[in-house]
Amino acid sequence: CTTYTMSHRKFEAPRHGSLGFVPRKRTKRTKGKAKRWPKDVASDKVHMTAFMGYKAGMTHIMREVDRPGSKSHKKEVVEAVTIIDCPPIVVVGIVGYVKTPRGLRSLTTVWAKSLSESFLRRNYNNWFASNKKAFSQYSSENGRSAQIDKELDRIRKYCQVVRVIAHTQTDKVPLSRKKAHAMEIQVNGGSVSDKVDFAKNLFEKQVKVDEVISKDEMIDTIAITKGKGVAGVVKRFGVTRLPRKTHRGLRRVACIGAWHPARVQFSVARTGQLGYHHRTEMNKKVYRIGDVAYDANGKPTNNATTEFDLTEKNITPLGGFPQYGEVKNQFVVIKGCVGGPRKRLITLRKTLRAQTSRKSAEVITLKFIDTASKFGHGRFQTAEEKSRFLGPLKKDAQE
Repeated sequence: CTTYTMSHRKFEAPRHGSLGFVPRKRTKRTKGKAKRWPKDVASDKVHMTAFMGYKAGMTHIMREVDRPGSKSHKKEVVEAVTIIDCPPIVVVGIVGYVKTPRGLRSLTTVWAKSLSESFLRRNYNNWFASNKKAFSQYSSENGRSAQIDKELDRIRKYCQVVRVIAHTQTDKVPLSRKKAHAMEIQVNGGSVSDKVDFAKNLFEKQVKVDEVISKDEMIDTIAITKGKGVAGVVKRFGVTRLPRKTHRGLRRVACIGAWHPARVQFSVARTGQLGYHHRTEMNKKVYRIGDVAYDANGKPTNNATTEFDLTEKNITPLGGFPQYGEVKNQFVVIKGCVGGPRKRLITLRKTLRAQTSRKSAEVITLKFIDTASKFGHGRFQTAEEKSRFLGPLKKDAQE
């Protein structure tokens, strides 16, 4: 008599998909919102804690790892990086908050006298059909200077948290939109009076990204992820496919619950929306903060040149970044990927946590930044290199 023994069968396993992100539906926001801010230390220098930029695309870099004890120490590595186009932001307001047992309560808001049209468009759904009267009485000089000073003194006296209202300059990036993105950015360091003076001095002035974020710093990126529409449970939650011979499809959940309770639990994987969610990624390393593409005379600044690669080139690859174009402003090179498609607004926030890892303390020295075409398999780093390789072309011949 032959006896057969069943192989070991696992009846328990961790669930697929985190419940920390429910409900998985389209967010109502159109840009990343910073819901928390770094801890305010009075002994620090007064500074802004966030910035806004636009995702241009990705490329790769080569660098030498400087991490003693690591197996990759003193070895060259190639890593993917994301380029964030960061035109200067403009500060147009100050908000003072009072701490209460129920949280923060805004006390007052002080606005700058002159506001750009791109910011005024933010106050209307339809700029063309509107009367365009937003802030018109506020900006008129009818004792406004004295009123502004009075409100700033109220902030100094009663408030504990000070934030500035800043907006982007969409005319400096290759976007079709004319309406600026605006957000509140918390000011940390110093006393409340120091914060108010710092913010007031920034009124109607442009703030550059290198004034807020520094190279080799660890930052958080907040963005709306790329929308992917309706997706099944295998793609949406990563559940295991059923055996090949399964009746009525195999990319499904076999059992969606017990008889009782007589309803489907919220925690069961179901088909639905994937992407266009509000997400925060923490601890992203800043590899470089690049200069503008052209100086005042219109000459290229060669902002993608490194100490080891002396090729004169800008960060924009041949043919431009796909679906974006040319990066003409200051830019931030961040290790790895960043949520959202190209042209989406990315909120760059200073890290919330005290950085103690060796990766965060590592000084990055880039040896090479790839600027080959991102349309297909790029072979050439610059247009001059391509023309030297191909030689005279028929389309360039003089008639």
